Amino acid sequence: MEILKQRRTIRKYQQKDISSDLLNDLLDSAFRASTVGNMQVYSVIVTRDAERKAKLAPAHFNQPMVKTAPVVLTFCIDLRRFTKWCEQRKATPGYNNLEWFVTGSVDALLAAQTFCVAAEEKGLGICYLGTTTYNPQMIIEALELPELFPITTVTVGWPAEEPAQVDRLSLEAIVHEETYHDYTPGDIDRLYAYKESLPENKQFILENNKETLAQVFTDVRYKKEDNEVMSENLWKVIKKQGF
Repeated sequence: MEILKQRRTIRKYQQKDISSDLLNDLLDSAFRASTVGNMQVYSVIVTRDAERKAKLAPAHFNQPMVKTAPVVLTFCIDLRRFTKWCEQRKATPGYNNLEWFVTGSVDALLAAQTFCVAAEEKGLGICYLGTTTYNPQMIIEALELPELFPITTVTVGWPAEEPAQVDRLSLEAIVHEETYHDYTPGDIDRLYAYKESLPENKQFILENNKETLAQVFTDVRYKKEDNEVMSENLWKVIKKQGF
């Protein structure tokens, strides 16, 4: 439990390989994660090759850890394998729809997080790449994916840094007893006060010439127009991949 409370994202790695035995053991552990219906409708693409990492990098806005991590793992929604099994056993599958896209997302993300916990327990460092769903078509091309969908990417390696932990909201902000309770203006002020007080976040406001930290998120980091363009592309690629 204490390991989990002390965890931090690692973006810089030693130039030291991860053995196949260790990686496969971690993946084997990850695949014991809970699933929806015990179907395991996900696959994981392991990328070690430098040229293949270079092909993946633009999809992740050339974040350096894509090329410098010894291993890049792309967790994919995969109904293809289960569908083929059904068809070869005289069963008629019906999984090319939104419900099973969500099911595949749940399965893949549970496996991904279980892998990360297991890897960190062994002293490895990980970084989730939220950019996976920004440019899925580029990842599909780089990894030669058929009717699969990349849902998240994890870089993993031996840490070459020990960064400070980033802030997290309190339990009070997130946990709701019995039913959901909505937030009053006073609640919002109190629950976000610590985040807003951090020197680095105050610096973000100054650097971006904004009045509040929230404006940094809405006007700079995750703009409405960008979100809409990415959403349109995401839906187009989801349909192209057979859902």
